[in-house]
Amino acid sequence: MILITDELRARLCANGAAEIETDHVPVVKLFNPVGAATWLLSELDADGDTLFGLCDLGFGFPELGSVGLAELQAVKGPLGLGIERDLCFRARFPLSVYGEAARIAGHITEAERLLRQAAAALEIPTPELPPDRAE
Repeated sequence: MILITDELRARLCANGAAEIETDHVPVVKLFNPVGAATWLLSELDADGDTLFGLCDLGFGFPELGSVGLAELQAVKGPLGLGIERDLCFRARFPLSVYGEAARIAGHITEAERLLRQAAAALEIPTPELPPDRAE
């Protein structure tokens, strides 16, 4: 699987080249199909390899940081399975919200309730979201 398509690369590079520090929305979600590791990535440096985003190796301590694209592409797990891209992922919040939700949950999450709670804690408005079905 191609982890970063040309379109995703262009978006990641544009975010990485931004001169003003911005709380970008994640562009791509990568994951280990046979493990707990997950990456929500928002930027790619000019070197074409250094990605920045929310990194969760599955130890209960997700953190903002950098990871090498070549490093991710080289991972081979059981049966030769490598890191994959979540084709259904559509980010709805800036990276800070996913980071706060991950801090609360202990792992990267897309749980609606936790994301809303994190957005509220960070005072990030969410008017474009549909009403919470559980409310």
